[in-house]
Amino acid sequence: MPAVATRNDAYTALALTVRDRVLKQGVRTLERYAKDDARVVAYLSAEFLPGPHLANNLLNLGITKQVRQALSELGVSLDNLIEQEEEPGLGNGGLGRLASCFLDSLASLEVPAVGYGIRYEFGIFDQTITDGCQVEITDKWLRFGNPWEIARPEIAYDVPFGGRTAAWTDDRGQYRVCWVPDTVVKGVAYDTPILDSASAPVTPAALEGRGGGIVRFRRLQPRRLLPGGRG
Repeated sequence: MPAVATRNDAYTALALTVRDRVLKQGVRTLERYAKDDARVVAYLSAEFLPGPHLANNLLNLGITKQVRQALSELGVSLDNLIEQEEEPGLGNGGLGRLASCFLDSLASLEVPAVGYGIRYEFGIFDQTITDGCQVEITDKWLRFGNPWEIARPEIAYDVPFGGRTAAWTDDRGQYRVCWVPDTVVKGVAYDTPILDSASAPVTPAALEGRGGGIVRFRRLQPRRLLPGGRG
C-alpha cells in the first residue's frame, strides 16, 4: 500500500522491478553463450566495489526518464530512492574498484565472463575521531537486505579453516599426513548481474557467503571516502 510504504519499501519495489529487466537480458546472454558453446573467463578477486546498482542499471537500460516520470505520478522522487540504496561493502579501495571496472568492460566487449568473490557482511567500516580517539563503526550495508542479488542455495561448498595435521601409517607401511580442519563453514553462492547496456551482455558476479543466508565472512577496512577514514 503506497500510503503506508516507507522509502525503503518503495526503493525495494523499484529495485526488484528493474532487476527483472536486467535478468531478462541476462537470460538472453546465457542462451547465446550456450548456443555458441562459448568459453567463459573466470575472474577471481578478493574485492568488488561496483557502487550502487539502481541508477547505473536504469541508465544502462535506457529507462531513467520513464521511471522518473512514472514515480512522479505516484508522488515519489526517484532521487530519494537512489539515495536510499546502500553501496555494497564488498571491499575497499582501488582493487575493488578496478575489479568492478573489469566486469563492466567484459560486458561491454561481450566477453563471456563470471566474477568470483566473497560476499562480506562487513567489508568496510566507517572511521571517525571522537575525543581525539579513533572509533570504528561497522558499515551494515546488508541490514535492509540486497534486492540485486539472487541466492543460489543449491550451489554450496564446505570451506575448511584452521586445524591441524594428523599422521598415520597405512596398510602398506607408508607414512601419511592429512589435514584435519578446526572449523568448516558452508559457502553459499549469490549471483549479482552486472549490466553494461540494454544491448550488451550481462556479466554475473558470483559471491560466496556463509550458508543459511547469514554471512559470517567478516573483514573490516576503513571507508576512505570519508575524511575520518583517510590515513
